[in-house]
Amino acid sequence: MESLPIRRAILSVTDKSGLADLAAFLTSRGVELVSTGGTQKALEAAGLPVTAVSTVTGFPEILGGRVKTLHPKIHAGILASKDDPAHMQTLVEKGIRPFDLVCVNLYDFAGAVERNLSLEDAVEEIDIGGPCMLRAAAKNFHSVLVLPSPQWYPAAMEEMRNNDMNVGLEFRQIMASRAFEATSRYDALITSYLRP
Repeated sequence: MESLPIRRAILSVTDKSGLADLAAFLTSRGVELVSTGGTQKALEAAGLPVTAVSTVTGFPEILGGRVKTLHPKIHAGILASKDDPAHMQTLVEKGIRPFDLVCVNLYDFAGAVERNLSLEDAVEEIDIGGPCMLRAAAKNFHSVLVLPSPQWYPAAMEEMRNNDMNVGLEFRQIMASRAFEATSRYDALITSYLRP
């Protein structure tokens, strides 16, 4: 898919810098927002309409927030190729709607290390669902735009503004590479921390 129309987005961010501006930009142009706990609260506080992930999945957040987005209604919506009729038919059959934009940044594990948390507490700052969504969206950049950091929001908004809410393949591929870069750095930090 050369040009991707942005109609539905999932947002789940630890760093909320620029979040309200991005979300207001999206909603003002008719994009549906889906979000998780803290991000959802920030969007609601900014007066923006947002649907809870648990409403989409039909399943509550469990295990103290460890399981929120790890669900087929989220990941199939991210991983489905919009160029593959069989993928799109499967979504229809399973009652799953695709996502066009995945905006995720990760738990602040570096901050946990700097605060000298106990091993048990530091482990709670290891993000699981976030890297899964980032990697899924980056893998499927032909069908999804991934935004792994607030530093990319202005460029993404400019791309959408200049292309009637469509995003070109080249920009999506660049963002995919940035997402894999982010998860690689994150995993390297965790690896270094856990190594005896």
